[in-house]
Amino acid sequence: MAAVGLVAGLTIAPPLWAQANGAAPPLKVIRYAFRVAESGFDPAQITDLYSRTVAASIYDAPYEYEFMAKPARIRPSTAAAMPEVSADFKTFTIRIKPGIYFADDPAFKGAKRELTAEDYVYSVKRHYDPRWKSGGLYVFENAKILGLSELRKKLLAEKKPFDYDTPVEGLRTLDRYTFQVRLAEPGPRFASTFADGSFTGAVAREVVEFYGDKINEHPVGTGPFRLAAWKRSSRMVLAKNPTYREVFYDETPPAGSSDNARRLQAVAQQYKGKRLPLIDEVHIAIIEENQPRWLSFLNEEADILEELPADFATVAIPNNRLAPHLTKKGIQMVRYPRADVAVSYFGMENPVVGGYEPQKVALRRAISLAVDVDREIRLVRRGQAIPAQGPIAPETTSYDPKFKSTMGDFDRGRAKALLDLHGYVDKDGDGWREQPDGKPLLLEYATQPDQQSRQLIEQWKKNMDAIGIQIEFKTAKWPENLKASRGGKLMMWGVGWSGGPDSDTFLSLGYGPNKGQANHARFDLPAFNKLYEQQRGMPDSPERNAVMVEAARLMVAYMPYKVHVHRIFTDLTQPWVLGYHRNIFVRDFWKYVDVDVEALKRRRGAAL
Repeated sequence: MAAVGLVAGLTIAPPLWAQANGAAPPLKVIRYAFRVAESGFDPAQITDLYSRTVAASIYDAPYEYEFMAKPARIRPSTAAAMPEVSADFKTFTIRIKPGIYFADDPAFKGAKRELTAEDYVYSVKRHYDPRWKSGGLYVFENAKILGLSELRKKLLAEKKPFDYDTPVEGLRTLDRYTFQVRLAEPGPRFASTFADGSFTGAVAREVVEFYGDKINEHPVGTGPFRLAAWKRSSRMVLAKNPTYREVFYDETPPAGSSDNARRLQAVAQQYKGKRLPLIDEVHIAIIEENQPRWLSFLNEEADILEELPADFATVAIPNNRLAPHLTKKGIQMVRYPRADVAVSYFGMENPVVGGYEPQKVALRRAISLAVDVDREIRLVRRGQAIPAQGPIAPETTSYDPKFKSTMGDFDRGRAKALLDLHGYVDKDGDGWREQPDGKPLLLEYATQPDQQSRQLIEQWKKNMDAIGIQIEFKTAKWPENLKASRGGKLMMWGVGWSGGPDSDTFLSLGYGPNKGQANHARFDLPAFNKLYEQQRGMPDSPERNAVMVEAARLMVAYMPYKVHVHRIFTDLTQPWVLGYHRNIFVRDFWKYVDVDVEALKRRRGAAL
């Protein structure tokens, strides 16, 4: 067997051509790397993108986004059909297909465990259980499921454990395979909540009770893969779930005559009717630094490079076209805009940068005006982003590429004038501005120890030096910063936020009741909250878009977040990876990707 490759001290699985032993066909394995470590795999606890990506392939939600559809479209997954929805958008009835089974696990004591409607009821209730500290609870509380928030508050007040067996008006099973959700207010888009296995995937009660507080380490679902091996913050192996039901490739690509449209049409035709997943295993390494992640791909130790590091964009995709030396090797490129925002938030409860008084708003707006986003895009992101004008992301319902606001302005002169006007001046002659009351003005910005984070904070230092504001940087690993951020302990932090096709996901960053969940800035403005609640109950329409834009303007005006950019990602795949495509709303894309074993054999011969 060929030697196993090493990247940054981490053992990476050998390519398929190195696995063949002559006795059996090699496993089809996809290998690639996350740039941020996972936190765990329990849908009720995880909040980060990387853990959700893994969990989405282990757990099944009732619905899923079609892999190739554009615009985004939902279809049944474990559900027998689309939900029955009442005319007032308050009642949703969902029927689950019989004959779906959880992956085998000791928690089931040797029995085959069928998925039932009660599993989804139980899994939703887990988000309300304070024991699990759900970071996604706000989604359900915003939807106002009848009785559940009241039950949670009652048990908290009585200091009792959450009671899963108490009947709740808004969430109940009608029979073994049917459950119903009732809302206090209209939820025209509520069904999409059940289209993310990493959030509303079914978790069996026996598994939770068996593993207890260790449930985050023992994911057991009905999805196409199971967690076969895991070394925390280092390596994960997902293996095909042998109990996964019969699901067949059946995708409808968008019409068109572009090269990409024709490619997707050919892929859809080639794989139509083939059983999913197409591969046997997924091997995921954690490689935080860009250079070793890039080199692992060049050295064929990774099959997919998800999100080409910006540091290497000019080498790999000059002028956003695949470089000739990569084309010659047969490497393929998939380029796509993300429905995301890259932000720096201000802790609105922090005594230095928080608050709603005019001088505090002026401070945040001045800091925003001093951030040279064009330079950040050019030098740090290597052109792989566009400047943001507000919190609403591209590829979502209310995004308007023509929208312009002061969020996208860079003007140090205006920044200095705002600071001077509101008393942020150098009072002691040391060259740095103080607060209006004479106290030191010192910003503390949380960051991570990777190369891009270092480059980003270098830009922050230059930008703040230019307007006379001192800034210090507190470095910690991503999971540590995430924990501190959810607890409201950080003054400032730079993060990315991605979401579904509805722009509500991005406005949720500013909704007061979402503090410590989506709302890491802990922004709580009654006028914004009112607009957010208003749009939530409106059907899709120009009128709803207008309300959302008005809400976005308030976020720009009060500046709890400096929204820097919307990122553009480029994924690269090795020649033997087939059917690769990215739908930004499909987390569990691995099941649709294939590996060409014959191409690997040819590559083996070339390597020898």
